[in-house]
Amino acid sequence: MVNFMHSPYNTQLTCLLEVFLMSLISWPLRLATQIQAGNALLGRACAWLTLFLVLGTACVVVLRYAFGIGATALQEAVMYAHALTFMGTAAWALQRQAHVRVDIFYQNFSERKKALVDTSGHLLLLLPMCLFLGWNSWGYVANSWAMQETSGEAGGLGFMYLQKSIILLLVGSLLLQCCADLVLLVQQLRTPTSPVEAQHE
Repeated sequence: MVNFMHSPYNTQLTCLLEVFLMSLISWPLRLATQIQAGNALLGRACAWLTLFLVLGTACVVVLRYAFGIGATALQEAVMYAHALTFMGTAAWALQRQAHVRVDIFYQNFSERKKALVDTSGHLLLLLPMCLFLGWNSWGYVANSWAMQETSGEAGGLGFMYLQKSIILLLVGSLLLQCCADLVLLVQQLRTPTSPVEAQHE
């Protein structure tokens, strides 16, 4: 009688099943890595806008007070860049743990406890905040696009709808970063705790 349990076909099927299960486990990690890379690229690009903020503001001040010339379009461009600098780099700051923490206990926690705190914060605070902000700002931005809203100032820029869209950029990048962080945090929590960390906990 042929032993099907140890047949080559059964071995191949087992190997294929293992590869399939490993791919199911690994694709969220690959996606999280790609999201982090995208947010890092966006953050670095927006960070360079600080140079334009300095130069643009200096030009506005010199033109107004030295030559008596109002540069409304340049002033509004500085405002656009200011919004993009902060909202476009928010997800990158979160990724790099550069956001402000107000607790005094976190720094003394073990890595596992830090992962638990971060997971709870993402699920209970960050995710609901992003959904609330996205829900409430969608109509605001959509109406601006529908009417092709422009500046209310004479000589201003005609792209007010682009400035308002930065809100959705903030929401989208933070939501993606939240999901990526949760995948990595769950992976960290699934990793067996070392004896040293277990003793520290």
